[in-house]
Amino acid sequence: MDEKEIVLSDLIEDKIFLIRGLKVMLDADLADLYGIETKALVRAVKRNRDRFPADFMFQLDKAEFENLRYQFGTSNRRGGRRYFPFAFTEQGVAMLSSVLNSQKAIEVNIQIMRTFVKIREMITSHKDLSRKLSVLEKKYDENFKVVFEAIRELMTPPRPPAGQRKKIGFNLKEPRAAYRKT
Repeated sequence: MDEKEIVLSDLIEDKIFLIRGLKVMLDADLADLYGIETKALVRAVKRNRDRFPADFMFQLDKAEFENLRYQFGTSNRRGGRRYFPFAFTEQGVAMLSSVLNSQKAIEVNIQIMRTFVKIREMITSHKDLSRKLSVLEKKYDENFKVVFEAIRELMTPPRPPAGQRKKIGFNLKEPRAAYRKT
């Protein structure tokens, strides 16, 4: 993998979001990667709507769009989007290569697919690591239960016997000075 592909892969990773529990890319980000206008990408998708079922592509609702907008820090005044963006799943991005028929679209799609696979592998390795950690924690808790109980006993202050109260106030622990009587 050359340096250009690594940079493109990092750029793509930054443009993958988790929305509705799915890893997706937004239409504007895809259009930017393909080097076309967002409206051209949306137009091509709308012409081929039957190729993009709900599990390939969906349009964000108002709450999702507002959440993204707050994350990006963009305003809704003067310009900007007139409609809610479309989000493409991995399969939807793959389908875009058949709709956008250019060499650049094919090259970018290949890199996007590699990035999705890389993310899937990372998530799988994290699940394995998490599973191993939970097994170690259970083992750790069982082996050191006595130690934890001893530490808790040391941390709790001793209780005075019932009926005895501590005196409130300042207690002087020095011997008293002898006073002369005249």
